[in-house]
Amino acid sequence: MGSGEARRRGAGASAVLLRPIATLVVLLAVFAAAQAGAAEPDLPKLTGRVTDAAGLLSAEARGGIEARLKAHEDKTTDQVVVATVPTLQGLTVEDYANRLFRAWGLGDKAKNNGALLLVAPAERKVRIEVGYGLEGALTDALTKVIITTAIIPKFKAGDFAGGIGAGIDAMLAVLDRDADAWQRRATVREDSADPGQVVIWLIVILVLVFVVWRMSGGSGRGRVGRGGGFIVVPGAGGGWSGGFSDGGGFGGGFSGGGGSSGGGGASGDW
Repeated sequence: MGSGEARRRGAGASAVLLRPIATLVVLLAVFAAAQAGAAEPDLPKLTGRVTDAAGLLSAEARGGIEARLKAHEDKTTDQVVVATVPTLQGLTVEDYANRLFRAWGLGDKAKNNGALLLVAPAERKVRIEVGYGLEGALTDALTKVIITTAIIPKFKAGDFAGGIGAGIDAMLAVLDRDADAWQRRATVREDSADPGQVVIWLIVILVLVFVVWRMSGGSGRGRVGRGGGFIVVPGAGGGWSGGFSDGGGFGGGFSGGGGSSGGGGASGDW
């Protein structure tokens, strides 16, 4: 057999071997693109201090809430916003709220004094997402108490306008340094924590520690990513929160000021 024939056969064999590899590469690229697209939710545009994409509020209720939010912002520069969404699009309420806060850039960029009250009726979830600059006032404990005592009871009764209004009133009262009553409620709740929930969280933490230890080969020399990263910890609302935000606002009309949120706040369901 001549050298030319051998080369042709070798080239043919190589082509046969490369075809499935090329097909696999294409499929992996398509899958990666689909996953990337699925990971990015279709967030609503910031249209005002109340963006009622789920249609939960009457014009009168929306106007009343917007007026209270505007008066507070004019007095303090704190930017508190309400958002209702038809669905969380497969995300956790913590992840969705943080993405929305980042996309809207709530609060002043220098002060990070924004806060978001998010309601997702389809999943029956609610979250208060707090900017860095307001975490000292709207603590995780206080936002949890606001959700469980002011918002959720009205939501359970089908009164979304009443629940949102009560939640906003409580948030503004805390930001106006009238937090004594809410602080007392937080203390009572902490003193009467459910022992069963404490045990569950301890088990979750131990499992996470074991997983991290195994990923690092049991030697303590493992890394989370090559360029650094962040630790995801249980949030005050019973979900997972973490990450960073540094988005900007929209041009024209009402907009955010480029504020940031680090996942502070709390979540709840009804």
